[in-house]
Amino acid sequence: MHSETQSHQPGKEHIMQDRPQYEPFYEGVGKFSGQVVLISGGDSGIGRAVALSFAQEGADIGIIYKDEDTDAKETKELIESRGSRCLLMKGDLGDIDFCRQCVEETKNKLGNLNILINNAGEQHVEENFEDISQEQLLRTYKTNIFSFVYLIQAALPYLKDNKGSIINNASVTAYKGNPLLMDYSSTKGAIVALTRSLSKSC
Repeated sequence: MHSETQSHQPGKEHIMQDRPQYEPFYEGVGKFSGQVVLISGGDSGIGRAVALSFAQEGADIGIIYKDEDTDAKETKELIESRGSRCLLMKGDLGDIDFCRQCVEETKNKLGNLNILINNAGEQHVEENFEDISQEQLLRTYKTNIFSFVYLIQAALPYLKDNKGSIINNASVTAYKGNPLLMDYSSTKGAIVALTRSLSKSC
């Protein structure tokens, strides 16, 4: 076991020496057959594992990713090998218009929207709080929390009609903090607060 780093954000899973485990460890029974799931950051890592688990249960999957084309295509092939449809959408989740477009495209091309999974995130290691730049702060917040709000706003009308669900992926750093990921940790705390508040309003 060794540590791997990549200079580009987000990282590319297909070039990692130690690939994450993403295959479901069970036989699906069609729990989500006929449903459509939209996942931000669904091309790799946690997002890929979630996408395959839902596909294993019969769901069709919409995946939003930034620029990791090889990872996204590999995930699409894995999903389709399970008999599910997969729609790939490439772009910047910090852009509200792109987020709205992804929701509409999922609904139009896959025929429905039952579950939204906000999973996309980025982090930048910074030892000194004073050195967190405005550019880094805005970039981290746009990806980690603004995109959640944008996608939820666009998806809510469809999810309310379908009695659907929203799943927001946070992190243990929301509760424990991390001295090297201070801006990232704060976005995860914001996700927890957003989720609790949204659950009371819907």
